[in-house]
Parts: sequence; C-alpha cells; structure tokens
Amino acid sequence: MKRTLVVMLKEPRAGRVKTRLGRDIGMVAAAWWFRHQVRSLLRRIEDPRWDVVLAVSPDRDGILSRIWPAHLARMPQGHGNLGDRMGRALRSAPTGPVCVIGGDIPGINAARIAEGFAALGRHDAVFGPAPDGGYWLVGLRRIRAVPSTLFAGVRWSTAHALSDTVATLPDHSIARIATLRDVDTVADLK
Repeated sequence: MKRTLVVMLKEPRAGRVKTRLGRDIGMVAAAWWFRHQVRSLLRRIEDPRWDVVLAVSPDRDGILSRIWPAHLARMPQGHGNLGDRMGRALRSAPTGPVCVIGGDIPGINAARIAEGFAALGRHDAVFGPAPDGGYWLVGLRRIRAVPSTLFAGVRWSTAHALSDTVATLPDHSIARIATLRDVDTVADLK
C-alpha cells in the first residue's frame, strides 16, 4: 500500500494566513514568509516513498492556484474547523498509511516524515508533538475505518490540542515522534 502525505495549505494572501505572525511583522510579510516556507518545505519532503497531496483552502482558488507546484495532486479542504478538515483529508486519502502536516513548521524534512510512517508500522496512530501542546503531524495506519469521533471536542490552538486528540482515539496504539516547533509569532522565528 502506498503511503500518502497530506499537506494542509491556505493560499498565501495577506490577512488570510499566519495572522498571529502578521500582527507582529505585518500581514504582507507574514504571507510572504508562509509562501516561501511552504515552497522550501515541499522541496524537502518530496520523496518516492510516499505521495504528496496538497489539501488546499479556499477550495476553488487553491485547486486552481499557480503558486503551488503543478505536479502535486490537490484536494479541497472543505468547510469546518481544523479537525473537520483534517478528518476529511484522512478519510479521503487512498488506502494505506496517511500522515497530515501543516506548512508552517520549518523543521520538517523527509527524515521526519519517514519517522512518522515507520511508527505506523507498529502503531495505529502517530503524533509529532509541538512544544505548545499541539502537534505538527498526525497519522493513521488505516487498517480500519477512521473513527467518526476523531477530533471531536478538540480545543484547537491551546495547550490541550494533542491530549484532546489522543483522547478521541481510546482503542488505538499511539506513537509519538520528534517534537518540532511551528511558527505562530515573531518569537517562533528565532
């Protein structure tokens, strides 16, 4: 079974991406940072061991965007909160292990992604924790259906996001891989 890596992306428009960072450095600069961060990330994570799929937002504009590499498959994120959108990406990926990441984590590379998929060889789910209580990667082995309760009640953008998500997988074996920092504010850029 082929492995699938889904990258959750928004179109890099001022005021629509990285708004907390934008409050520190300006919305145009934050959108510029995100665009270039994602371009670098995509170069680092493309690997023949998995297929990269871009889950884009807004749906229509993201599908038609000329900003992201044309050779990468795209799917719309759809509506709802982050959990709704990640759950949709996990459920709609082709059969086999799937990992989901965001575009704002400078420390991600192919070796980190490989760690996530390797953990799915021994566990039902994998998380790459972030120091703020969230996570930079979530993955499922998908030998059974994705639980309908996955991501239910998760307090997003809080110190409880990871523990809340793990609680939605009570009968799954869970692995954790390296802790990486995402970029939300100017302090995270250092």
